[in-house]
Amino acid sequence: MNCEVAHERIVTAAYGELADEQAHELERHLGGCPECVKEREQLLALKLLMDAHPAAEPEANLIARARMRLEEALDALPPWRWYERLGQRMMNGFASLQAAPVAACLLLLAGVGAGSLGEYKLAGNRAAHTMAARVQAQPAPAAGVAVPAEIASISSIVRQPNSHMVEVRYNQLVPQRLEGSLDDPAIRQLLMLASQNSASTGVRDDSVGLMAAECKAGHSCKAAGIRDALMVALRYDKNDGVRKKALEGLEPYVAEDMRVRDAVLEALMNDSDPRIRTAAINILEPVEGDTSVRQVLHSVANTDRNPYIRTVSRQVLDSVPEIQ
Repeated sequence: MNCEVAHERIVTAAYGELADEQAHELERHLGGCPECVKEREQLLALKLLMDAHPAAEPEANLIARARMRLEEALDALPPWRWYERLGQRMMNGFASLQAAPVAACLLLLAGVGAGSLGEYKLAGNRAAHTMAARVQAQPAPAAGVAVPAEIASISSIVRQPNSHMVEVRYNQLVPQRLEGSLDDPAIRQLLMLASQNSASTGVRDDSVGLMAAECKAGHSCKAAGIRDALMVALRYDKNDGVRKKALEGLEPYVAEDMRVRDAVLEALMNDSDPRIRTAAINILEPVEGDTSVRQVLHSVANTDRNPYIRTVSRQVLDSVPEIQ
């Protein structure tokens, strides 16, 4: 498999639409291609951010007002003089004779780009107004309400003692607060955003800890959402404690989700903290008979610089029967 085909399958796999046979071929390719591994990691990070900012349909009234303003702006333009109009017509006619196909393509691309940009801005404005009204009203948030895209940062996360309620404080144009259950989609989206907060280790630690606890408790932890956020934290977070919590949250899915298994194997091979690497070996216990897991364990047992990690890897290999 070449890298071009791998890139196509990486996208398909990210949305759970890749056949099992093709998924195994892709994993074999990724095992020897660091560039494609980086491509997959970047796609997962982008998908995580996209999931945290769901697109909203613009209101019909907003579109109508935008069109009216455009028409008013066009009407306000000063009229061209007769010789300016004549010169423009002559230039247009000459250009159309020589570059009609090129002009048509450019106009098509410009129209598609302008339309996409307009739709994105309208959707963002509508989401911001929706969340502003919701925060001012102060009742518990309804399920399905989107978090606005204009969030500057997450400032704090507090879970009420002996309760399923979480308060998330975040900064927009002015500091805001949102209170709701851990099952609330808006709260979950804020937690996912908080896990990427580079300015505050404490906020990242709180958000990843809460998401990991939800996954370990067997609550909703779908691949396209919290599970992806935990894999990103495990791979890229600079704080050892945050990575350890992310690893613990992924433990229930190591047997059923190949992407989780790959993330844990990467932690075993590359993490800078020996405690996390040791925990990764223990988490891989349900799938220690898997070929890719055995290969990594063999490599670690023979070449790793840490003698304790080498010893633990050899013990695991000795306890697992050879694949028939």
